[in-house]
Amino acid sequence: MLNESTEMIGYCGYNCHLCVARSEDPAVRQRLIDGWRKLFGHETYTAENVKCDGCPGNGKVADKECRARPCAKERGVKNCAYCEEFPCEKLKPLIPPIFFATEAEYNLCVRQFDCRTNLTKILIEKGKPPFWSN
Repeated sequence: MLNESTEMIGYCGYNCHLCVARSEDPAVRQRLIDGWRKLFGHETYTAENVKCDGCPGNGKVADKECRARPCAKERGVKNCAYCEEFPCEKLKPLIPPIFFATEAEYNLCVRQFDCRTNLTKILIEKGKPPFWSN
């Protein structure tokens, strides 16, 4: 089982301490892979190659193509948010595009997509609160 009580945040802000890619159990990692395929369309991960010790550590990492981790390690920053160049192009595949928007761009192009609050409110009114609303 994972130790979720010890916070481990990746360089890009990923919640490594919550990720079951760190599990020793291949069946648990396979369920993760199945979910990633369904939700995100990831096809390259397997229960074997997704085994990860967490980005901040010095062990195995699942995302072999990540450009943020080696850059942050080279710059000696604890997290990309501490970097003077945050946000940078190396983070684009890893974090939501909102970090790359100016306030004007957000108000014009992104704000209308923030639908989770509206949907959650309606579901609660209908007596069907989603699990994340607690």
